[in-house]
Amino acid sequence: MLLLGNGPLVTRDPQNPFLCDGCVAMEDGDIVEVGNTGAIRARYPEAEFMDARGGMIMPGLINIHTHIYSAFARGLSLRSPGPKSFLEILEGLWWALDRQLLLKDTAASADAAFIDCIENGTTAVFDHHASYGQVEGSLFAIAESAKRYGVRANLCYEISDRAGTDKMRAAVRENIAFIQYVGHDESGLLAGMMGMHAPFTLSDGTIEYCRSRAPEGVGYHIHVAEGIEDVHDSLEKHGKRPVFRLYDFGILGDRTICGHCTHVSRAEIEVLAHTGSMAAHNPESNMGNAVGCPPVLDLFRRGIMIGLGTDGYTNDLLESYKVANILHKHHLGDPCAAWGEIPTMLFENNPKMAEIFFGKPIGILKPGFCADVIVADYTPPTPIDGTNINAHVLFGMNGRAITTTIINGRVRMRERQLVDIDKEAVLARCREQAADLWRRCHAV
Repeated sequence: MLLLGNGPLVTRDPQNPFLCDGCVAMEDGDIVEVGNTGAIRARYPEAEFMDARGGMIMPGLINIHTHIYSAFARGLSLRSPGPKSFLEILEGLWWALDRQLLLKDTAASADAAFIDCIENGTTAVFDHHASYGQVEGSLFAIAESAKRYGVRANLCYEISDRAGTDKMRAAVRENIAFIQYVGHDESGLLAGMMGMHAPFTLSDGTIEYCRSRAPEGVGYHIHVAEGIEDVHDSLEKHGKRPVFRLYDFGILGDRTICGHCTHVSRAEIEVLAHTGSMAAHNPESNMGNAVGCPPVLDLFRRGIMIGLGTDGYTNDLLESYKVANILHKHHLGDPCAAWGEIPTMLFENNPKMAEIFFGKPIGILKPGFCADVIVADYTPPTPIDGTNINAHVLFGMNGRAITTTIINGRVRMRERQLVDIDKEAVLARCREQAADLWRRCHAV
């Protein structure tokens, strides 16, 4: 048994939101008990005790939409002059990169990404992968890295027509093989979905091919109307908007995550709500790609389960919390906007979405929940209690404030030192692999 205590504790449990001197008891990957440090230590005198040293104890963070392979794009420039549209960004950078990705690149980028997740207190990710240089085995390569570093990972491969029919079918097979694999995996760290890129790179035949072969009850993870190009393509080629097109093929539903939804109409929002579909907001990516500000608050008010992701822009969810908070204030010209919705997305909706796929309650420090716990080096300069926790997180913390990360009851970082991970050696190998990948990208 492992005890983590001696610090203010944020449980995210509405019935018991905050303890001034809290402690979490963990065993076999689950939380056993939460309470006062002294009382918990007295109850389990033989247990190992980790001292939070006054740091803020919180549930681990969950990233509901990311692209792990983007780790090797940091510092890479492929297009000159710069792109003028979202489609030029895709063609000039991301598709140029993923066409060259081999298994060795995918595996190394996963290593780099998962280390960064641990260091930023991100304990679970929903990854949307593409590596058209080598499709087969790519999800398994990421999964092996996830298990090695101990990070929870829901994985899928983004099916697309952009690399041709053979690669599209290989992507479908990779999704199916991985979904079948995680059904027998006993690590508790893996889950799988059917990934699809976006409606504008999927023909009707491909969507039907994917749907007809998807395992029963599977969820879909797909970009929807991220850029206005997706809407224009759908209207011009199919006479309907993207959400209506996905609805007609039966892709939407209560296990489907629609990424971005930047340019969805009110009628499309109604369809998403009617089908129980979920959504993922990625504020920094939307701003960086200049695709627009999604109607996130409208989706939220309509009752759609919308979570917070990063789209690969960062592994620091607290950074994304800050950006999302100010993005909607700026966009709407309303300084009161998004105060409640964004933290609800990050701290409540993301865990609810994760529970659907991992099959275990997560995101609350409460008995029976996954033992995913982090500690932040934060000493509040003002009073803190259960009513103002989010304001302290928003204005007082970032990912680099995380000192300790525990996932599934396993200590992955203690006082900013990674446990059983030689970071320098791993990143040295990553730099070598990234340099090799960049040479191949520039050679094309």
